[in-house]
Amino acid sequence: MKKLIHSILLLIAAAGVAVAQPSTIADRYTPELLWKLGRVSDIQVSPDAKTILYGVSWYDLAANKGNRDIYTMPVTGGNAVKVTNFKGSEINGIYRPDGKKIAFLSAEAGSIQVWEANTDGSDAKKISNTGADITGFSYSPDGKYFLYTQRVKLDKTANDLYPDLPKANARIEDDLMYRHWDSWSDYSYSHIFVAPVYEENTGSEYKLAGSKDIMDNQRFESPMAPWGGMEQIGWSPQSDKIAYTCKKLTGLEYSLSTNSEIYVYDLKTGVETNVSDGIAGYDQDPVFSPDGKKLVWRSMARNGFEADKDRIMIYDFATAKYSDFSEKFDQNANNFCWSPDGKMIYFLSSINGTVQVYSLNTISREIKQISKGNFDYLSVSTAGKYLIVSKQSMLQPTEIYKIDASGNETQLSYTNREILKDVRSAKVEERWMTTTDNKKMLTWVIYPPDFEPNKKYPTLLFCEGGPQSMVSQFFSYRWNFQIMAANGYIVIAPNRRGLPGFGQEWNDQISGDYGGQNMKDYLTAVDEMAKEPFVDKDKLGAVGASYGGFSVLWLAGHHEKRFKVFISHCGMFNFEDQYLTTEEMWFVNWDLGGPYWEKGNKSVDHSYANSPHKFVDKWDTPIMIIEGENDFRIPYTQGMAAYNAAKLRGIPARYLHFPEESHWVIRPQNSVLWQREFFRWLDQYLK
Repeated sequence: MKKLIHSILLLIAAAGVAVAQPSTIADRYTPELLWKLGRVSDIQVSPDAKTILYGVSWYDLAANKGNRDIYTMPVTGGNAVKVTNFKGSEINGIYRPDGKKIAFLSAEAGSIQVWEANTDGSDAKKISNTGADITGFSYSPDGKYFLYTQRVKLDKTANDLYPDLPKANARIEDDLMYRHWDSWSDYSYSHIFVAPVYEENTGSEYKLAGSKDIMDNQRFESPMAPWGGMEQIGWSPQSDKIAYTCKKLTGLEYSLSTNSEIYVYDLKTGVETNVSDGIAGYDQDPVFSPDGKKLVWRSMARNGFEADKDRIMIYDFATAKYSDFSEKFDQNANNFCWSPDGKMIYFLSSINGTVQVYSLNTISREIKQISKGNFDYLSVSTAGKYLIVSKQSMLQPTEIYKIDASGNETQLSYTNREILKDVRSAKVEERWMTTTDNKKMLTWVIYPPDFEPNKKYPTLLFCEGGPQSMVSQFFSYRWNFQIMAANGYIVIAPNRRGLPGFGQEWNDQISGDYGGQNMKDYLTAVDEMAKEPFVDKDKLGAVGASYGGFSVLWLAGHHEKRFKVFISHCGMFNFEDQYLTTEEMWFVNWDLGGPYWEKGNKSVDHSYANSPHKFVDKWDTPIMIIEGENDFRIPYTQGMAAYNAAKLRGIPARYLHFPEESHWVIRPQNSVLWQREFFRWLDQYLK
């Protein structure tokens, strides 16, 4: 998964408790068990390809805090060794180019700075002192330069404008994008700095006094908020160039466009080149080839469509031209990794409800699938003759594996083996169903542990978010199918229209058709499963978040007595209000067709006619609404309006509001409370 800078800062700020392995083991998945699991992430391979470095986050439910430590293990397998043990979290762990040290970010001494240690974690020293928090960093391949990202305050606050009113608390805005996803603008921008390594030694730390802001105080960001991390910045192997992702737009223009670019900055000349010029959509995550002659990144063709196909774009520095190497590949591509000889690029791609590892031959342009099985692969790296990958499934959390040249896979890490060894697992079945327009739709069906086909089970329709987000083999720490199954529910999880992994036509269909074919797909899945003798068709519920939350609100007015209970988390209720209160305007412009006042536009008229608030008169089923107050993508007032409408209509309803959460519920005790209320509401009507 991509590094989320704001989430990383939150984890560091909340950290402070090192969590021991639990002494008691549950025999089934519970919300409490989820927070005992170690969460593996950020896998790095040593320069000599012999060792793996990675992070594991542990949580203390009682303390309501998390802590992330760094571990190492041999590429050949063996015991994992924890190499950091600070009071707080260590993140962004990497090897120094010479392989003699590891480096990471830590707030151990106050602000978030870079630390170096021996590869066994000994002799840890802070090596930066930049004053402000560092949000990401890397070394140049030759080890002579140090790159880091940091926020730079460039805009004035109300107190800056009126210094005689130091206690005034207000915002003064003249443009859009004053808030984004879950945070308000802090009047600063993420910039890239480069300095000679260890330029100014002040004892055990380095001030990096010669740091240069290569973005030259511009009001643009790299990495891009809110999801970008160090994968959006890359060094050339000769250490003379930096490629980075940036959308050089501000305010209203920024909110309307997805047109980010790939810029290559020459350290010697200071000249910057836009190598993706002419591509209208997102361009992200540049990676130089081993010889520095080429650059690969993921690229979307259409401006304003955030879920367009991610193409494989390769730039040739000799010809100064780029080319799409995935024209005939009707799938997304991301997480690029070059082979040492530069002849192959390994990457991840979604297909049929899974995420797999692929290879691209850069000479023949042939693309092959390497991995297989019902899994989601999350990362891929090269290590000599092996590929090092991380993967998860609906049934198991993330672990690390290696893949050899024949495609044989060996598990390397066993982070949660002891915790889960006695836990009874759900079962997952793959079903292909025929939709109302005679297409084939993959639906995952998750069965309770010890499922008995001669019994009848209450059953849940899971409505996916996104909307263009595949129902893959993800292991969620909130919408966890293992927990739903452990509570005695069968779960129906359709890959309805509007999801990637089934071709671009399937993915694109949903835009401008909210409330259309994808809703028919949901009902197809429910009706098909209701024919099974083990599904209690009189005890059906529908649940979902984000677009899934909208789906539940829409189904509430159209389900024709199919369901006995609903749960909607952060769902759109009133499209007209949503259009004017969300922040990324490109999203509502693309998926709803534009502003609601553009009457006569067929797509617009169709979209807004399907707003759930227009069908409240048909609501007749108990509904629970869940919201996070810091959700700026779908403001929490959408859920409040839905809840109020239900109460005014005399429909049993419950409202669960989290003042400190956003689109997601990430704090441990809030998450457990979420789960308890989730099942308390369902059980009331389905059991």
